[in-house]
Amino acid sequence: MPKRPYFKPFILRKNSSAQRKSMQIAVIEGISATIIANILGGPILTAYLLFLHANSQQVGLVLAIPPLANMIQIAAAFFMQKMENRKLWILVTSIIHRSLWTMTGLIPFFVPDHLQVAVFIGMFLVSFISTSISGVIWSSLISDLVPAQVRGRYFGIRNTIHWAFASVTLLVGGQILERAASEQTAFIILFSIAGISTVWNAFELARYPNPPFEKSQAATGAERLLKPLKDRSFMLATVFIAGFILLQNTAVPLFSFVMLDVLEISYTQLTVVTVVQMIVMMISYYYWGTLNSRIPTITLLLWSLPIIALSCLIWIGMEIIPVLIILVLVHILLGVGQGGYNLLAFNFMIGETPKADRPMYIAMFSAFTGLTGFIGPMIGGALYEWSDGGAEWIQRYGISFFTGAAMLIVAVGIGPFILGRTKRRR
Repeated sequence: MPKRPYFKPFILRKNSSAQRKSMQIAVIEGISATIIANILGGPILTAYLLFLHANSQQVGLVLAIPPLANMIQIAAAFFMQKMENRKLWILVTSIIHRSLWTMTGLIPFFVPDHLQVAVFIGMFLVSFISTSISGVIWSSLISDLVPAQVRGRYFGIRNTIHWAFASVTLLVGGQILERAASEQTAFIILFSIAGISTVWNAFELARYPNPPFEKSQAATGAERLLKPLKDRSFMLATVFIAGFILLQNTAVPLFSFVMLDVLEISYTQLTVVTVVQMIVMMISYYYWGTLNSRIPTITLLLWSLPIIALSCLIWIGMEIIPVLIILVLVHILLGVGQGGYNLLAFNFMIGETPKADRPMYIAMFSAFTGLTGFIGPMIGGALYEWSDGGAEWIQRYGISFFTGAAMLIVAVGIGPFILGRTKRRR
């Protein structure tokens, strides 16, 4: 049986081509980035915010910042037309992002108690504006480095590797939170790990190649901006996905808040169910990537959305089934669904858009989904604040259940018409 070419990027050889080495670097660099994102993000981010005495609305605001910051990508796409060195800008903005996020660990030592959450929000916002700028440039660069014929499988395997590290990182982080002498000690350890990983990540980013950037042929900035807006099939998919994310982010980003603050499960239980999600997501990346080599991206994207909806719907099961069993089932479904969405939305952005105008297409997609992704957690945080003191079931599973029902209607009732039309036009 002939060797499969899509595994070659992961085999280190002295005679490896420059392209293969570039793909290897992208895998290794992503490991350090994954460690930082999971030692400081996800449920640990929620735990740190509660440590700083944030309320549900403030937690919702912080969770809404990353998608909101993506709107800056439109400005970044304009700026890229004057850019000659993509690698330098990726390096600078990535270092700013990870350094600032790591420095939020110093807040309890230098900031008065009543200002700690506000200072965190400010630093977190600047950090994620930086990574949003980096993201649109990196997406343009990586699409030049990975051949189209292996793209789906490569990113499936790359994401599988990264989520394996994410699972271990989160499990270790949860144990540190659970077993450390105090929460403050635990967060000192976690932020120290993030600091070391930030230095490692900067080293790996410096190893990236810097291929020539093919710029848009549009004569003016207005023409560049209008290109994706005039692409009807692209905009149909973008607006639909943005609407789905508005519903999704009303509930899903606040799962950790509900588990910690409403259900009052332990850090260990929280990290275990989240690691279950990551392991499932890790495995699903490989299979979604394999399917993507045979089935169109838009079709698979449509398949992934009802699975995410079901992960919200089944919260109601805790009425008759033990809470931990339901939480595990929730995170299994979420892992499968989000694994598909994350991979396929990225492949949609870099695989079904014109190369020279790709930064603006990516920026437009990120702006639409970022705006609705920002509004979602804000609505969710307000709903939990409003329902505080009311019927217990509303906070325990009601908000998630009704959000999931709306998501399922959109995914099954509207999705085939919108994304199906997009698929036929592509």
